[in-house]
Amino acid sequence: MKIIAVIPARYASTRFPAKLMQDLGGKTIILRTYEASVATNLFDDVFVVTDSDLIYNEIVSNGGKAIMSIKEHESGSDRIAEAVANLDVDIVVNVQGDEPFTEAGPLEQVLSVFKNDVEKKIDLASLMREITDEDEINNPNHVKVVVDQSQFALYFSRSVIPYPRDKDAGVRYFQHIGIYAFRKQALLDFHSLPMKSLEASEKLEQLRYLEFGKKIKMVETTHVGIGIDTAEDLEKARAMLKDL
Repeated sequence: MKIIAVIPARYASTRFPAKLMQDLGGKTIILRTYEASVATNLFDDVFVVTDSDLIYNEIVSNGGKAIMSIKEHESGSDRIAEAVANLDVDIVVNVQGDEPFTEAGPLEQVLSVFKNDVEKKIDLASLMREITDEDEINNPNHVKVVVDQSQFALYFSRSVIPYPRDKDAGVRYFQHIGIYAFRKQALLDFHSLPMKSLEASEKLEQLRYLEFGKKIKMVETTHVGIGIDTAEDLEKARAMLKDL
């Protein structure tokens, strides 16, 4: 299998404008994310896909590979699909551009599900971690997922799922961790399919895959990503970097 990593990188950000170009220990966030992805040694190639000349030039001028996104896109999957449409690749891993501390471990977990999938029944794979804190369970910014007995996703929601009508039922709650590995065809199919009501309501693109019958294999992990969404997150990341 030919496996690549793609890092969608929009310049605009509602909560933290131009965050990917912010300095983190002498390098920009996006460059550190790119270099961390390459350093995992899991991929045949790593690309940043961006709508920004600044980000494109930042990667290319430092010896990396970048692709200019030629269209406006509503989701990361759409942006990646456009970028890989003409690439010879089997599996595409979506690495978040604002995670400069990306490590091999969780990426290996999502890739592992394809190694024994000889019949190609799995369209994409992602991660989930158990959460027990009630604030986390009730937080709409923490997307929850429920799975079947074979660990395939049944539904994702910002709401509490399942609803705890019987608090003694022994239900486990899982937060979705947004690391994905896709078969190339699943991405191309996504790009050609319309947004339906579930995705529009929850603002979760993974629901489009489910609404059109795609199989999402979930892998349980203890990994907690370190993303940079705010200026406060950046200061924490700078402190972390000094301790490494």
